[in-house]
Amino acid sequence: MKDRIANQFDRARDEGRACFVAYVCAGDPDFATSLEVCRTLIDGGVDVLELGVPFSDPLADGLTNQLAAQRALESGMTADRVFELVREIRKFSEVPIVFYTYYNLVFNKGVDAYVQTALEAGVDGLLTLDLPPEEAAELLESSRARGMKNIFIVAPTTPESRIPLIAESASGFVYYVSREGVTGERESLAGDIGDAVERIKKQVSIPVVVGFGISTRGQVAQVAAVSDGVVVGSALVNCIRHNLDNTARIVPALKEKLSDLVAGVGAAPAGN
Repeated sequence: MKDRIANQFDRARDEGRACFVAYVCAGDPDFATSLEVCRTLIDGGVDVLELGVPFSDPLADGLTNQLAAQRALESGMTADRVFELVREIRKFSEVPIVFYTYYNLVFNKGVDAYVQTALEAGVDGLLTLDLPPEEAAELLESSRARGMKNIFIVAPTTPESRIPLIAESASGFVYYVSREGVTGERESLAGDIGDAVERIKKQVSIPVVVGFGISTRGQVAQVAAVSDGVVVGSALVNCIRHNLDNTARIVPALKEKLSDLVAGVGAAPAGN
């Protein structure tokens, strides 16, 4: 079975750059527009597409992504329609797709059934926000049997002694959360990202990406210089949020913002 995630990180490394990982909520603000948003991101050079699965209690998300999930749910987005969205994307792209989800959604469908359905739809990895590796045995067993990747988070507060457990459980890549709290745009980055990534990379053999609060080209460049990948979410989701009064403006706004951000992954750190 081909490993789209590994292949993409290998390709980026060969090109001397970090991967650009883009987050949007599936179904925001509706199914058809969401599909065009995903197409725009892929056409714009995104290396990995991180799809938020809309959930009524997104505890790790800041206001921007909470509102995105609310819009998606109100438009009729369901777990099954998220799989349908992936199937539509797979008709025109082989970009790696990771679900940003919560364990309740996995558990309710049945772990084996969820993993199998996701895999058949074309999902490459699951980032299950509220499921620590200590509690993930069932999901890990099911995923490993089928070739699904499981991404786990390392936070600034994660004890050094716990990283080997995360390294043992994680596949695809490790996600370093650059600051405490929830998702959202920030005016500045935490100052110790490089040191944190270096510590993690000493204990893991897969790529390390950095997310939370990255919202400008300069910030992308700073993070890209010290990591294998950069995750941007709220800055892209806001292109949807700020154009809800005229959805025809969403794609042009997204193209403009994305072009600026993606330029940072291969650039030297610069001003914002």
